Amino acid sequence: MPGQVYALDTNVLAEAARRYYAFDIAPVFWSSLMQCASDGRVLSIDPVHDEIRQYKDELRDWAKQHFAPWFMSTDDDDVVAHYADVAKWVQAQDQFTDAARAAFLDGADGWLVASALAGSYVVVTQEVEDLRARKRVPIPNVCRAFGVACSDTFQMLRELGVCWT
Repeated sequence: MPGQVYALDTNVLAEAARRYYAFDIAPVFWSSLMQCASDGRVLSIDPVHDEIRQYKDELRDWAKQHFAPWFMSTDDDDVVAHYADVAKWVQAQDQFTDAARAAFLDGADGWLVASALAGSYVVVTQEVEDLRARKRVPIPNVCRAFGVACSDTFQMLRELGVCWT
């Protein structure tokens, strides 16, 4: 697999679809994602797909019809072992409320970090590190604790060399 691989958080796709890269105004963003995925440079995970399936919108349809092959399974011994480590770390962080810890572990976020650890991926999220957060567990905080590289959408696009001219 050539170069760095980027693992997408739900919010990368949801914010793009609903805001700055809506399907009707920026179809090239979506085709670029699929091309990068075909090249082995971009993927996501089944729990992200599960979150997207709950939407009743164009993103759900796009994910099902176009991106489904690139939602990787988290049913892998290495991913599960890393998830246990991530869960243990999150539970030990008393800075976060019980509800924040539960929300992090009940959704795709913990699995995304675990998958990145197992596959040496860069996590791509629109969340930002917040060392004072209490009511949510920011993905970048967990990435930092585990030495996982973290990026936002725009940094990923630059690093992938995606340019729309």
